[in-house]
Amino acid sequence: MGRDLKLENLTKRYGHLTAVDHVDLEIQEGEFICFLGPSGCGKTTVLRMITGFETVTEGKVIFDNRVINDLIPKKREFGIVFQSYALFPNMTVEENIAFGLKMRKMPKKVIAERVDVMLDLIGLSGWRRLYPAQLSGGQQQRVALVRALAPDPQVLLLDEPLSALDAKIRLRLRAEIKRLQQELKKTMIHVTHDQEEALSIADRVVVMEGGQFRQVGRPIDIYKNPTCSFVADFVGTSNFFKGSRTGDVVDIRKRKIKVKKNGAGVEEAVSLAIRPENVEVFKKEAPPRVDEPMNLVSGRIEVVVFQGAAVRLLINIDGEEVIADINEKEFGQRSLKRGDEIYLYFPPEAFLVFADGEGKK
Repeated sequence: MGRDLKLENLTKRYGHLTAVDHVDLEIQEGEFICFLGPSGCGKTTVLRMITGFETVTEGKVIFDNRVINDLIPKKREFGIVFQSYALFPNMTVEENIAFGLKMRKMPKKVIAERVDVMLDLIGLSGWRRLYPAQLSGGQQQRVALVRALAPDPQVLLLDEPLSALDAKIRLRLRAEIKRLQQELKKTMIHVTHDQEEALSIADRVVVMEGGQFRQVGRPIDIYKNPTCSFVADFVGTSNFFKGSRTGDVVDIRKRKIKVKKNGAGVEEAVSLAIRPENVEVFKKEAPPRVDEPMNLVSGRIEVVVFQGAAVRLLINIDGEEVIADINEKEFGQRSLKRGDEIYLYFPPEAFLVFADGEGKK
């Protein structure tokens, strides 16, 4: 059995405020986990309890079958990378990377070799004698990353390490972190509010809201099969409709919609969600042939947003706004434009159906 990390019934309270509310998770050795959620959801508090910077109110942090709640951060041998880089400004790149190794009183030769390996890993060998102020934000963050990796920590924790960087550098560093994790086979726990970042690098994503884990799963499952409408809304974009379901038909007041979900014959309040890429758009000519005519509605394109490979359409249906995404080539072939009257089709199998208690918060 590997050196797994377990959170059991983990809870953090500040007086009457519960920041983290009885959460459980098993993280396998070598796994890349992302905690994803809005500001104030408790994700950084979970990270700080794992590192030992925050005391645990209830529950356990277990590493390698040992409860480590009372171990001070230094004894846990976990690495951490902060959003702010926290490099020593009066030390060169190589001195910054060597700092943790010197604190552990490692032999000079071993330190020099380890620093060389770390600089090679991030492609900054030629920058070893520069100071942090002479580096770009992306270079500084790469140095912070390998400084945390240099002592060979059991687990590396990353607290929103990319959020201060511009978009292009963020993309490059995201790929760099993933490459390093796969190369070193290191357990990594990454905290972010950026859904695209979480989905692109994690083996599993933990979606948090209000101090609780709302869903834990592979990125594709989180996106395609959200278990509640908070996840459907926070991860990606969804169109939401509220209504009353009887069997496979949902009455949303202005119209009825067929869904491919076996429902009981009794009436039940539900929320429907459908992803923009699953909404089909047709020019307003002859009504198209569709499997379920009930789900074909008329609308008008109000806004066209070019997004590179895809084009996002904001469509008005009886005063409601619906978002549809189509690929750029198809958009051009259909000669669609703002103000066009169109048909929209909602495939019954594309709807996610949530009981109203799971409603969007």
